[in-house]
Amino acid sequence: MDNDSISDQDHSINVSEDEAQTSPGSPAAAQPTEERASSSLHYSLLGPSLLKAGQDGVDQTKVGEIIYNASKGSKFFAHEEKRDEQLTKRITAILKRKNELEATSITNELRKADEHIAILEKSRDLSQTIVHVDCDAFYASVEELARPELKKVPMAVGGGVLTTCNYEARKFGVRSGMAGHIAKKICPQLVFIPLNFGKYTGKAEEIQAILVKYDARFEAASIDEAFLNITKYLEEHPDLTADTLVEQIRAEVLDTTKISISAGIGPNAKIAKIASNKNKPNGQFRVSNDRDAVMDFMSTLPVRKVNGVGRVFERELEAVGIKTCGDIYPLRGFLRQLFGDKAFDFLMNCCLGIGRTTIRPIEEYERKSVGTESTFRDLSGTTNLKEKLKFTAEELEKDLKKTQFSGRVLVLKVKLHTYQVYTRQRNLGRPISTKEDIYNLSLPLLHGLEAEFPGLKIRLMGLRVTGLISTKKEAVDMNKWFFGNSGTPHSSSKRKPQRDENGWEVWPEEEFERVQAVEKEEEMKLTQELDDELAAKEKRERGLDGWEVWPEDVQAVKKEEEMKLTQEPAAKQEKEFVVDSPEKKTILTFPVFAEPTGEKWECPICGNQQPADDALFNQHMDFCLSKEAIRSAVHESTASGADKRKASERPPKKKRRFTPKR
Repeated sequence: MDNDSISDQDHSINVSEDEAQTSPGSPAAAQPTEERASSSLHYSLLGPSLLKAGQDGVDQTKVGEIIYNASKGSKFFAHEEKRDEQLTKRITAILKRKNELEATSITNELRKADEHIAILEKSRDLSQTIVHVDCDAFYASVEELARPELKKVPMAVGGGVLTTCNYEARKFGVRSGMAGHIAKKICPQLVFIPLNFGKYTGKAEEIQAILVKYDARFEAASIDEAFLNITKYLEEHPDLTADTLVEQIRAEVLDTTKISISAGIGPNAKIAKIASNKNKPNGQFRVSNDRDAVMDFMSTLPVRKVNGVGRVFERELEAVGIKTCGDIYPLRGFLRQLFGDKAFDFLMNCCLGIGRTTIRPIEEYERKSVGTESTFRDLSGTTNLKEKLKFTAEELEKDLKKTQFSGRVLVLKVKLHTYQVYTRQRNLGRPISTKEDIYNLSLPLLHGLEAEFPGLKIRLMGLRVTGLISTKKEAVDMNKWFFGNSGTPHSSSKRKPQRDENGWEVWPEEEFERVQAVEKEEEMKLTQELDDELAAKEKRERGLDGWEVWPEDVQAVKKEEEMKLTQEPAAKQEKEFVVDSPEKKTILTFPVFAEPTGEKWECPICGNQQPADDALFNQHMDFCLSKEAIRSAVHESTASGADKRKASERPPKKKRRFTPKR
């Protein structure tokens, strides 16, 4: 999502010339404008997982240069460059506003800020002990259980976009959320393992079965992390301390599931989550339930490490002089006018280390919307767009049935082929849930976009409903049916902000976390599209693709193109190569001709050394370039298990079989 966790508008990732220190890989401040803009784009392209554990010794400048050069010229790069320019303009406006405020008295703002801080201090709760547990490189760790040899090599799980990677891969700068093609450039020896969600879900359930013994109402934040409130358990077991209890939980998880987890312990969920990343992997860190300990911990903490602060908001804060949570308090008199009420409240809570202490099962959180979307190759034409809309409506109907909701507001989302995202919505007079209603009521929104953008060409379409009404078979509240969750007439679909006794707008901490999660999801989709672009580019340039199987290539190659070797050297061997596809691994053979030792020439296609003989070298080149050989390799890598078993029973074929060098 183009929006950040704090503001509804785009945020700049540029910095002012006054700023000195920056995050790893972030742009230096005292640079000419053009260089600074280029640096901010380099930093943006580093992705959302820059601060993942295991990258302390990585040269992020070098990694950023690889990503920059690899993506340059792509649609993704053009989109990021344009967004970076827009964010730079926003930063300029913020700094201009800050200069204006500095020229005036902010005494009144300081007074209001201090009053608000006093109220927050009264709400501080140090009575609870909250734990955040986070599995270490979860998907990768599960894969290593089945294949222990992977622990010693850089390995990543996923294809187009990496979902995670082991700590060996992180030493090179590879991290989750990175495009597979770029990860391969950063670490050529990287091993890719296909996703297996069934395996991960099963292991997660094993871990959760242990956690529930310590807190029956634990909160599963995702498949590999959870919050627990261990206050009651500690009261019931006075012989245990928070530290020893968490050590016990971690040891039980490791002994039972063979998966290591790291943990953070603190007086609230915010502190616990930050602390869980402190001693990764397989460690724990505790912040005492003491105000001074909390304030000391937060004072040096980079704002980026607070859940809810994305890359773009980080750059805005850095531009005005806020790099750590300790920098927030001295600038408290400017923050509300620079970033708004809700950002001010959020930042003050960060500065004070105040967060939620209520931990509850994820099912108890109120759902705000139900939606579905998909990415595809560029699509245009009214007929094609309507077909895609119909398909999307069918998918949304399935999700609504599964979640047992209907909705009163319908939202259509599209991403243009130029990566701009647009949404259009309409308020409905009744809740809907059927594919017919969804399609018919969203069709005018699509026609409106076609009129707004002649020749509309898109690469993503999504539908979402909000203003949810439960369709579970229970007593129906007619006020709620007509007027929504407020249960009162004339209520707006827009949530009215809550305010404290001084009129300050109060926003729940979860909102920032939720928006950041959506932003991260959008980043993943953009990265997938970048990887698709790089794969297509590589295929065009080399005439083959060593990453993905392209069945259309098999069909396109004509039989008459089959090459026949008219002359074979006296001695011929066959060498094995491995082709990895997202589904399976295939061992293929490649002819290696035994020739007298001496000078060797490297084949530019396969990279193997060949005898320094013009005739033999040209013959080998013709073989490598043979489309029939490529077709054979692709066919082998996509063959069914049964076909492969039959093939293994036959003697090895002597004709050429080839896999591209990876």
